Amino acid sequence: MSEYEHVCMIRGDGGRTLRAILDQICNKWTLLIVATLDQGTLRFTDLVQQVPGISQRMLTLTLRNLERDGLVDRTVYAQVPPRVEYALTPVGKSLITPALALAGWAIEHVPHIEASREAYQSR
Repeated sequence: MSEYEHVCMIRGDGGRTLRAILDQICNKWTLLIVATLDQGTLRFTDLVQQVPGISQRMLTLTLRNLERDGLVDRTVYAQVPPRVEYALTPVGKSLITPALALAGWAIEHVPHIEASREAYQSR
């Protein structure tokens, strides 16, 4: 029995929970935000500047989901204007190693994947 089948059997939900978590973690913005926050606590405006191509709306939605899932802590300081900072939780930090492993795999296999795509397109 695969680990996926084992988890699905234990949860009894046909894998819905696992798929939902993987969908959140594997979207392009989550990994970029988590990698950026690995540098340390950042304000919203700093994240907008450091995550290339992300809109303020998408950053807001992704940060809310990460906070909901316990990967990011949001701290609001009562001052004018309000200051909000984001930081990885211990669970969020535990995502760094597997994310780097996945990125390393992708980098290592780029030539093979690009060659396969080109061969597929020329068929």
